[in-house]
Amino acid sequence: MADKIRVLLVDDDEDDYIITKDIMHDITGRNYILDWTSSFNEALELIRQMKHDVYLVDFRLGAHDGLELIAQAVAEGYTAPFILLTGQSDRETDEKAMRVGAMDYLVKGTFTPFDLERSIRYSLEHAKSLTEIQKLNEELEARVQERTRELGEAIRKLEHSNKSLKAAQREIQKALSKEKELHELKSRFVTIASHEFRTPLSTVLSSASLIGKYKSAEDDDKRLKHVDRIKSAVSNLTSILNDFLSISRMEEGKIYNVPTTFDLVTFAEEVTDELQGFLKDGQQIRYRHIGDQVTVNLDKQLLKNILFNLLSNSSKYSGEDKTISFTTEITEEIINITVQDEGIGIPKADQGHLFSPFFRAQNVTNIQGTGLGLNIVKRYVEIMGGTISYQSELGEGTTFTITFPKTV
Repeated sequence: MADKIRVLLVDDDEDDYIITKDIMHDITGRNYILDWTSSFNEALELIRQMKHDVYLVDFRLGAHDGLELIAQAVAEGYTAPFILLTGQSDRETDEKAMRVGAMDYLVKGTFTPFDLERSIRYSLEHAKSLTEIQKLNEELEARVQERTRELGEAIRKLEHSNKSLKAAQREIQKALSKEKELHELKSRFVTIASHEFRTPLSTVLSSASLIGKYKSAEDDDKRLKHVDRIKSAVSNLTSILNDFLSISRMEEGKIYNVPTTFDLVTFAEEVTDELQGFLKDGQQIRYRHIGDQVTVNLDKQLLKNILFNLLSNSSKYSGEDKTISFTTEITEEIINITVQDEGIGIPKADQGHLFSPFFRAQNVTNIQGTGLGLNIVKRYVEIMGGTISYQSELGEGTTFTITFPKTV
């Protein structure tokens, strides 16, 4: 028989406990033990005892609500998955549940034994993945500490034997600083990865579960809405993975500048066309070229990645019906590329950190992102031998200018 899965139901209605117990009894191939409490405080104490594998938490708990319970338990560091039980199915409840740390939510009175089993199974698997990420972080920290200890020992030995002590100390301090920076980057990576992956994965899970409930032709609009949510979440996951992959390849020195000769205007128009599907309602990209010459010698793929990032950022951080100006210019000595938007702008206090990895300005924390895009853009530009600058006013927009030396 499969291992027993201990489930705690937190619900102030005993009838809901009986219904849930009956539904759980009808699940075949699984061995569940269902415990029940109707008290917010007793539930919190039971969670602290860590005797259960998963928690089903009702949205309404007398003077409290299930979101409060989940948020407090997650804040205290408990990693077993929470599934919210609610009386209504709407996107706002879904998003609130995911924000406080719930793995999934089920609509009371509508879920079947199959729905409950699937939600518990997926939530357990997701929680296991997050635990493995945390374990990886702890292993990385242990390695960095060991490396720091070794370097400290090397410093002590050099103090007694190396005539170039000061120079050696500077080099070792540099190495220690590099190790510390690497440790911080890896820790921030794990933190951001677990956070950024949780939201789209939870969206896919909840929408996939709800699609199965819509069986009639009258439900086509609802099905399509959840299909669109899944597509959007998968696209977001792909973007996040591409950012992490780009950073990894650059750290390993595997990104090279491979220039080719091509028509810059044709290329820019193609990029503009490809981005149309990513724009918000009413947004438009206005492209223009300055100068008679159109041929350049640049790395086409790196330039495409740079422009996709800047133009998609302009759309992301601008409202509907806004215009994005995209300009290319070729002079006798340089190639200038400018992307200007009418978006929210960058606070002055944040502008000095704009190209730092994982940095996000204080006015974009509610907009999804990893904080890697502009760091990747800057490094690509530098690999291509160019420079990047910007101007920004809060509430008025931002302009990025890329300059490359002309080689043809």
